[in-house]
Amino acid sequence: MSIITIVLIGLGLAMDAFAVSVCSGISIKELKPRNGAKIALFMGVFQGMMPLLGWILGIGFKDFIEKYDHWIAFILLGFIGLKMLKEANDDDCQNISDPLANKVLLMLAIATSIDAMAVGLSFAFLKISIYLPILIIGAITFFVCFIGVYLGNRFGCMFKKKAEIAGGIILILIGFKILSEHTGLTTMVMNVFK
Repeated sequence: MSIITIVLIGLGLAMDAFAVSVCSGISIKELKPRNGAKIALFMGVFQGMMPLLGWILGIGFKDFIEKYDHWIAFILLGFIGLKMLKEANDDDCQNISDPLANKVLLMLAIATSIDAMAVGLSFAFLKISIYLPILIIGAITFFVCFIGVYLGNRFGCMFKKKAEIAGGIILILIGFKILSEHTGLTTMVMNVFK
């Protein structure tokens, strides 16, 4: 899997955490850089570690599912992408009671990173090394969430919907890309246009 694909997956996965960061930024009256960094750190660490957990679980099952790995990756990424598109229509950008409390941040970070565990599972089925992806996914999430806190504090919910739509579309397209590469569909389409 190319670095560009991993970066796109990281961006897609980060959109849920970005939306929560925007809502957190709305809730903070006097925003300081350490506030944004704290929220971004929680989101980035969990978004980076959940794929590792999924990958570890997937390694145990890869021998049983090897023939269907690309279909599983396609279904997981498609499901996550569709879920994000559905959530983009929810008008739930509300103030988070105490977005800087460790307990609140822990719950938000886990809730927004469950999808990343499913992506890690698909990485295991596709026999992709997990170490570079978790670093990239975690770093992208940190950066995106840090910006999200400031955007939320400044502009409110304006970016939440667009971010979730973009993330959903990116994950669905990557699912199609994986499926087409592993089923030979890409080669067939390229031969048609030659």
